[in-house]
Amino acid sequence: MTSNAKRKVAPTQKSLTSFFSTKKEKKEEPKKDDEAEKENIKTTATKSPEISSSAPPKGELEMLFSEKTWLEIFAENEFQKSYFKQLSAFLANEFKTQRVFPPKEHIFRCFNTLPIDKVKVVIIGQDPYHDTNQAMGLCFSVNKGIKIPSSLLNMYKELKSDLNCRIPTHGDLSKWQSQGIMMLNTSLTVRAHNANSHSKKGWEQFTDKAIEKLAKARKNIVFLLWGKNAQEKEKLIKRSGNEHLVLKSAHPSGLSAHRGFFGNKHFSQTNAYLKKNSIEPIDWQIESATYR
Repeated sequence: MTSNAKRKVAPTQKSLTSFFSTKKEKKEEPKKDDEAEKENIKTTATKSPEISSSAPPKGELEMLFSEKTWLEIFAENEFQKSYFKQLSAFLANEFKTQRVFPPKEHIFRCFNTLPIDKVKVVIIGQDPYHDTNQAMGLCFSVNKGIKIPSSLLNMYKELKSDLNCRIPTHGDLSKWQSQGIMMLNTSLTVRAHNANSHSKKGWEQFTDKAIEKLAKARKNIVFLLWGKNAQEKEKLIKRSGNEHLVLKSAHPSGLSAHRGFFGNKHFSQTNAYLKKNSIEPIDWQIESATYR
């Protein structure tokens, strides 16, 4: 009995010894992980950050962008780039210390309200209007109740000459956007009363990529390039290799409209091209309670 008991105990003791031995080895593994994690933290800490400590929480600017088709084709990728992170940090500081137009919820309005597959026409502007309550996220367009800027008034005058459209008493072009006209500024924000104050901060790189990706993804879009700044984007359109109509002229501003904008007949040419390609033409008439 004693001999048999001893033979039975021996394996049990060996088994217990193995079990606790394994436990000890598992306890040592987290130490290695902890050390590796500390090493990673140490290594990361030595790298220079891409943006300053004043940068907003990750995704703050990106969260304002909601249109899925644009996100998939280009925006999500651009958000990860260092230039956009720097732009985001810059804007966070601007909104804290300055008055900025348009309101945050309208910064990406020209994207968020028009899926990429619905775009028929692109009008390219420069930067948002910089006076109070003007900018609404669509180039050349202003909120109802705001005086019509000279550039937009000249556009209305050309529409009357070209298509016999009546001139409304407001400058809200939302109707155009709802029909597939993308009204894109090359810079999407501006400091109050300071034109071009947000140029060369990263917006141009972002909107250039949008134009390039749109031209590659689609065919038979009409691009209206008025003025030198807009016409610099022609190379982005041509690079796509797809068929589009590019119409160029002087800018509709009061300083240049008489040097080639008036009489360009871009609105009727746009509709003729759309019809030729079996695309519903634009109803350019902006409704108004009264007309000029």
